[in-house]
Amino acid sequence: MTNKATPYGQKKQLSTESLSVSQLLHEGEAMFVEHGIYFGHGTDSAWDEAVSILSYVLNFPPNADRSLMTNIPTAEQVVRIRSLFGRRVEERIPAPYITGQAWFCGLPFVVDHRVIIPRSPIAALITSYFEPWLPCNPKRILDLCTGGGCIGISCAYGFEEAEVILSDISADAIAVANINIGNHQLEKRGVAIQSDLFEGLKGRDFDLIVSNPPYVDQADLSSMPEEFHHEPELALASGFDGLDFTRRLLQEAYEYLSEDGVLIVEVGNSGAALELAFPAVPFMWFEFAEGDSGVFMLTQAQLAEHREIFA
Repeated sequence: MTNKATPYGQKKQLSTESLSVSQLLHEGEAMFVEHGIYFGHGTDSAWDEAVSILSYVLNFPPNADRSLMTNIPTAEQVVRIRSLFGRRVEERIPAPYITGQAWFCGLPFVVDHRVIIPRSPIAALITSYFEPWLPCNPKRILDLCTGGGCIGISCAYGFEEAEVILSDISADAIAVANINIGNHQLEKRGVAIQSDLFEGLKGRDFDLIVSNPPYVDQADLSSMPEEFHHEPELALASGFDGLDFTRRLLQEAYEYLSEDGVLIVEVGNSGAALELAFPAVPFMWFEFAEGDSGVFMLTQAQLAEHREIFA
């Protein structure tokens, strides 16, 4: 349901009788536009935000057929949908926290206020199997700062022979990651470990380390839309320039990569600060078709070569 029908009169809220899915979606879209809510937690428009909430209540599948637009929800469902539309506006809660579900790499994940909502451009790398950047299929993968586990679990789908470890400093995040490991029936290949960086991973090495760590700097954190402040600050903030965690990661990562191992890290808007901090380091920055940026790659050899710079 990505194409909109002709808008109808939006100011007047209709009764709960004989409202179609299409009418409710337009009602929600108009409400979100009028109140200027922020999008960026899995959707990028008022229409898509309304679709996500309505689909949750009506139990529609992803990319539901347009024929469902003429369906007539029950009066109880209409009341529920409007209530959640209102909550989205009044409390500025991102829709995935309302529905308890987010999608990443085409897969559903449980999310709540214990973890950030997945939205990393690393998804595009996973769905392309990190080609041509990996010398071979990884046997051991680490999702560092895993949150709810979306990156690591998605990697497990892409590399069916790999052992995947999901690691996070937050016990709350690990609890959510374990729920998602169970939901995706990956208990035999996936394990969640509470760890501050590599503290709980001593003696291990990995062919691929992927990380979406905290990287928001002080200026951006203070000016973020209200929706972001529903997410755990521990998963967002990383010091004055957004690089407190990334500096530690760069110092230690080479010890936990195999000889041909690769480190891939998202640093978002803090990418410019990273380049200024380490101008001699040959960061390889990915380009994404959707225009996203801020994800770099370094090999184990490059990390080892520059370890004194990172110290």
